[in-house]
Amino acid sequence: MPLLRTSLSRKHTTIALSWLAGSLLMGAGLSAQAADHVSVQLDWLPAGDKAFIYAGVKEGFYSKAGLDVTIRPGRGSSDAVTQIASGNADVGTAGISSLMQAAAEGGVPVKAVMSIYTKQPDAVLTYEGSGITDLNSAIGKKIAMPTFSSSNDIWPAVLQHNNISPGSITEIKTDPSGMAPMLAQGRVDMTLNWVTQSPQIEDVLTQAGKKMVTLPLSDYGLEGYGLALMASQKMISQRPDVLKRFVKATQQAIAFSTEHPDKAAEDVLKAVPEADVAVMTKQMSNSIPLINNEISTRDGMGAFTPSLLSTTWQWVARSMDLKADAVDPQSIVDTRFIGE
Repeated sequence: MPLLRTSLSRKHTTIALSWLAGSLLMGAGLSAQAADHVSVQLDWLPAGDKAFIYAGVKEGFYSKAGLDVTIRPGRGSSDAVTQIASGNADVGTAGISSLMQAAAEGGVPVKAVMSIYTKQPDAVLTYEGSGITDLNSAIGKKIAMPTFSSSNDIWPAVLQHNNISPGSITEIKTDPSGMAPMLAQGRVDMTLNWVTQSPQIEDVLTQAGKKMVTLPLSDYGLEGYGLALMASQKMISQRPDVLKRFVKATQQAIAFSTEHPDKAAEDVLKAVPEADVAVMTKQMSNSIPLINNEISTRDGMGAFTPSLLSTTWQWVARSMDLKADAVDPQSIVDTRFIGE
């Protein structure tokens, strides 16, 4: 086991560092030709579920819109919101629940400008033999979760919704790159991830001779918006035309990526040579049902509706023990930039 721990940890640390350097260099190499620079903060390490941003760069959707885009890797949705609010990025991707929490705790100069996932992506990932087959059987077990993640905001409410005391499951906060090795090595019994990340976790578990089991939290009552595109208030106020072009180009990149997940994954590979293109293709493919579904068909790509925003906020308020009137969900979105 010590050998497995060392090899897995080194591998993920190397890839994480490569992602950081490659993502920044990918955008930096184009900066000389672009008319308007836009810095994008990801909510996670670059992977297949973020492929649409990289496809936007590589396939020319952003450059055709007169934009020079640089990409910053992230460490969770809460951190992404903070980075955008502090001016370290113009726009970014993050779980909308993290924005709702930040707004409830004193306000933040960030708005959600386009929905991406109209269904919640959160899931518990474990393996056969862990003894976990549903949430009830997770009682008394250990779960690893990212230090800064929108999933953390929702987790207590999901447990309460299923009559499970949050304190009955031991939570271990860690860096995202360490979660898969911890699960593979048996240091935790499960991880709290987005289902889009399951191919990467599955790959690591397979190396350890384990078979992954996925428990989507949507099977346990969770509803609402998930990943969203966000912008700083400064970007909204001072560069609305640039933002509108960025949103439209991102919509085009998302459409391309859902139609060609393999090509989108290859676009990420250009920035992250050590990554597994097959895993990233699966990650993008896992994103498609969260993007294209009956909700997005009904409401339109990128839209936010008052009813689903309210449902999302209700989950966040219950989870964080916030007053129901602490935030008007409509106040954290600005849909003027969604293309017609």
